[in-house]
Amino acid sequence: MRQLRVLHIDAGREWRGGQRQVLLLADGLRRRSHDPVILAPPESPLLQRARDIGIKTEPLVMRYDWDLRAALSVRERVQESSVDIVHAHDARAHAIARVSLIGLSSPPLVVTRRVPFVPKAARLKYGNRVTRFIAVSRAVRDAMIAAGIERRRILVVHSGVENPPADLIPRDWRAELHWPASSVICGVVGAMTAEKGVAELAAIAESLDTESRARARILLLGGERRGMLTIGGVPAYSAGFVEAIMPAMAGLDVLWHPARAEGLGTAVIDAMAVGVPPVAFAVGGIAEVVEDETNGLLVEPENISAFAKAASRLITDEELRASLACASRERAAVFSAGAMTEQTEEVYYELLSGSENHSSPPILRSTSA
Repeated sequence: MRQLRVLHIDAGREWRGGQRQVLLLADGLRRRSHDPVILAPPESPLLQRARDIGIKTEPLVMRYDWDLRAALSVRERVQESSVDIVHAHDARAHAIARVSLIGLSSPPLVVTRRVPFVPKAARLKYGNRVTRFIAVSRAVRDAMIAAGIERRRILVVHSGVENPPADLIPRDWRAELHWPASSVICGVVGAMTAEKGVAELAAIAESLDTESRARARILLLGGERRGMLTIGGVPAYSAGFVEAIMPAMAGLDVLWHPARAEGLGTAVIDAMAVGVPPVAFAVGGIAEVVEDETNGLLVEPENISAFAKAASRLITDEELRASLACASRERAAVFSAGAMTEQTEEVYYELLSGSENHSSPPILRSTSA
């Protein structure tokens, strides 16, 4: 297999799950002897983190979708550097990459989609010049199909996470925050936004049974640090963004994931990888990760009462918690960054083997059930 030069484009200005996936993929490709280059906004966390680990980067100002100046910069980079694949990782990068390749028959354009919403303007943005779409879950793929995009043009490659180190030491939140030894730490991880269900936390806490309310402690990992607070009458702590997230998550007892929509849910996979069983609404790709009653608990979307009941079970039933934790580790191992990299590499090679015909891309072997 020959070395590939892959131009990754991501317009995100913050460090979120999508940017983490770009970095993991680029690093994985480099470890497999490829030549990845990341184009991202100047001063973006992705650009800085990529530089820190020795991945090639170039700043690219992307002011809006269809930014002609940005597209011309990408086109120049493609023509000057013998790029094999252009891979766009979000909606703005998708639009800019598509404009940059107008009139060029190569290289192939790969677009990753991470959200489970039916895309808008499908005919304009999702035309034949996009050689292959990568959906991070079957739920995302199905939303794309609902928009009229041919199923044969979409391949599912699940997002991946790093394997936790064998010597990982969980952070002792009880000691740090002076919480009782009998308390059960229920963590919420990620962007503290409405779509992630933060607005529902108070209602969930208020709906816990009496014993669970007495034992529960809510820990927020993400967003801005606000320190000690109360959520729905339950003691809580907002730690803000935590750099060493793996030990921080390993210090949880249960993950609460009340997201209203989710492409796949890498925060859930991260928690499972360190033996923290999740309670989550069965939205988007979550059900592709969590097997209900086996390695976590799934509840009907938007059913606050059902979520609180499931959360209470995990707070009060230590045997159930331990059983789900053990199975969680095994399940999370399926969603590794290594597997994600290998499957994406396979997409690249198969596209290059038939890249001369972008209007009829080859039907690739599926990486999902």
